[in-house]
Parts: sequence; structure tokens; C-alpha cells
Amino acid sequence: MAEQDWSSYWRSADQPLEAMHAHFVRHVYHRHSHETYSFGVTEDGAQAFTCRGGSHVSGSGMVMAFNPDDPHDGHAADELGFTYRMIHIGPELVTDVLADMTGRPSGPPLFPEPVVRDPLLARNLLALHRALLGNATALRRQEALAATVASIVRRAAVRSMEPAATAPGDARRVAHTVRRHLHDAYLGEVSAGELAAVTGRSRFAVYRAFKEVYGMPPSDYQRLLRLRAARRLIARGVPLGETAARSGFADQSHLTRWFVRCYGLSPGDFQKAALNG
Repeated sequence: MAEQDWSSYWRSADQPLEAMHAHFVRHVYHRHSHETYSFGVTEDGAQAFTCRGGSHVSGSGMVMAFNPDDPHDGHAADELGFTYRMIHIGPELVTDVLADMTGRPSGPPLFPEPVVRDPLLARNLLALHRALLGNATALRRQEALAATVASIVRRAAVRSMEPAATAPGDARRVAHTVRRHLHDAYLGEVSAGELAAVTGRSRFAVYRAFKEVYGMPPSDYQRLLRLRAARRLIARGVPLGETAARSGFADQSHLTRWFVRCYGLSPGDFQKAALNG
């Protein structure tokens, strides 16, 4: 990353909860997604990104809301760059917080808009972020998490998440079959012919259906699964060279290159945050 770019990362030792504070001028996020909900606030400047088939800009004070597996990219909207804070919350933690608040099971919420103009939400997210990265007590962090989840669900969510329904039924079936196959075989070499065989469709039909439903080609999704596997190994303290080999990357530099492009920090910095969380 360029000298003007910086980032800091925090990761909980016992919950699916992470936080990032960063300033980017030149860094460009490759299209990727997270297993978590991702909520952010742009503190300064503006970030441009594509998500769910549209182009968006998050300026100072705006909130970003990504559902799990929402493919998105990102870059500075101008030469001055942008500063933002991002919080990643596992879907199981979100539903646990909601169930605790309501006294009954709750389905995972859906956030329909990637950019939300809501000063109160922005303040709540900033308060939670500062509690996570600061020296707040565990109790204060839990209180801030509950308050923020309640606020953002009440003010920005519309309903429980459902499988993608905008694509035709056959395209969804093909895409879901490919997704299951990639989850089973992502560490190995997967060919377009192999995906065509498991779906009974042409290579082009497979590519088109998967991209329509999941927002990226099967090859990008396979690499994303490898990155997620690498994150889990890194968080456990597995050496980076071994992590690269076990998660399907050619070598450590290959892993590092894609880790930075998709997550905005190096595997080494992520490991420090994970082991010190």
C-alpha cells in the first residue's frame, strides 16, 4: 500500500467481531465479500464502490451496510482519499443480540441499501468502534454492541434475509449447485468443465448464472473461500507460509497480495490483531 495509506485492526478473541480503522488514498479493494455483516462510517472524504449491481458513494458521516456475502469493491472517490471505520459482526452474533433483546428467536435481518444517511446510526457505530479499539471494559463493549445492533436493525433493516430471488429459478439452482461444489472443492483445482458437469449446463450458462446470483465469477468465489480459510488459520497463529499452503495459495507472497487487495491489511497485521484481541 502507498505511504499515505494506513490501517489498524482489532479482532475479538471469543466472538465473531472485528473492527478496522483506515485511511486510503491509492489502495483499491478488489471485489470481495465477508461472511459477516459489515457496518461502516466514512469519517472524512468519500469512498466509491459497486454493490448489488449499482454504483455508490459514501461521504463524510454516511453509514455503509453490507449483508453477509454482499460482493463489493472500493476506492477513493478523489485524490484526497477517505478515512473510515468498519465493524464486522458475525450473523449468529447479530441474531443472538436480537433474540436477547426481544425474548424470542430472530431471523437474520436484511439491509437493502448499501449507503444510509442517518446521523444517529453514524454516532452509534462510531461509539461502538471506539469502544472496541479503545480500552473500554468488556461490559461496555457488550452494551455498545447491543445498542448499535438494535439501532441499525430498527432504522435500516427491512426483513429477514432470504435466498436471492431476482434471478430466474433455473439460474438460482445452477448457482447454488456451483456454490455447494466450490465449498467442497475450493482447495483443489476446479475447472469450468467440472462445474458444467455437476450442473448439467454449458460453461457459459454456469458462469452467467453464478455471476447473476452471487455477483462474481466462480473463480473469484473460490479465491474468496481460500482467503476465508486463510483468515481462520492466521487467527489461530499458524505461520503464514504454512497458511498459504494449507489454504490453496501458491506461496506466502501470493496469499499476501490477495489478502491486502481484499481486506486492506497484510496477513501479518491481521495475525497480530487476532492474537492480541
